[in-house]
Amino acid sequence: MNIRERTEELERQTLSPRACLSENSKGRAAPIPDDPMRTCFQRDVDRVVHSKAFRRLKHKTQVFLQPEGDHYRTRMTHTLEVSRIARTMARGLRLNEDLAEAAALGHDLGHTPFGHAGERALSRMVSGGFRHYEQSLRAVDRLENDGAGLNLCQEVRSGILCHTKGPAADTLEGQLVRFADKIAYINHDIDDALRGGVIYPTDIPVAISQVLGYTHGERIATLVQDVVDASADGDTIRQSDQVGGAMADLEDFMFKAVYTNPLAKGEEGKAEHMICLLFEYYNKHTDELPPEYQEILMAEGTERAVTDYIAGMTDTYAVETFGRLFVPMGWMVK
Repeated sequence: MNIRERTEELERQTLSPRACLSENSKGRAAPIPDDPMRTCFQRDVDRVVHSKAFRRLKHKTQVFLQPEGDHYRTRMTHTLEVSRIARTMARGLRLNEDLAEAAALGHDLGHTPFGHAGERALSRMVSGGFRHYEQSLRAVDRLENDGAGLNLCQEVRSGILCHTKGPAADTLEGQLVRFADKIAYINHDIDDALRGGVIYPTDIPVAISQVLGYTHGERIATLVQDVVDASADGDTIRQSDQVGGAMADLEDFMFKAVYTNPLAKGEEGKAEHMICLLFEYYNKHTDELPPEYQEILMAEGTERAVTDYIAGMTDTYAVETFGRLFVPMGWMVK
């Protein structure tokens, strides 16, 4: 046996009958030879981590636009937190941790600059709307690797596409990612909002804290344990009614106190306006799109190429591009 085969044997011996074994993967769109060391899902983890789209996540907004301070979350730190929570829940349920990790690491690769503000802007501009989870799948299928995509396993692709809305993912590991994403963002958004003085600990309703806990660690531990306990049997990933209800109430609190708070979100209108102007500009000046998007333009049309280009921008690159295109430059004497 080589190392991969020993790992696959361990999966057969230790994972739940409900788990997706690496050796039973539905495979890739373009078949490739087996790796002697890594299972197919371990290879997908590496493919995502080494992608350009993953590296750009460190300069994309999570909740607060370009915050001053080293400890606020970015889209990358959010992704890493989702990955860790997904692996912990997968381990608790004896599911395939590598599959859960691969889907978690890839779930936001298609997210726009400026977080959901950028998503709202593109959704207004793109015919049929824009959804970041669909763009994440497009990033791994079409945009990465000079247009060849990452050629990920079908189970990982399903977990990426289904991490927010719509039908459940094809595997329990993929379904875990939807819960891990929500557990991560609600709790780290509370942490960032507390750090920024947007809310205070006593603002969180006591009835919620009595169920979930009073601290960041207590809430995450409660939510993770509840998913493991509630999903121990059956063919879906779920929460208990009590804890799921408390999390829904917490999300509603965050929507009112943070996600629509002018102190935290007051600049988002400017970000949306910026994205809309960039979209309009490149639709009129397609010759200025980078070379890799010219091929998309020819094959799939202007709107598709411009959407891909803008969705892939980081916050800083979008601001710099906007400044170059729309802000007058000072006169320079030679």
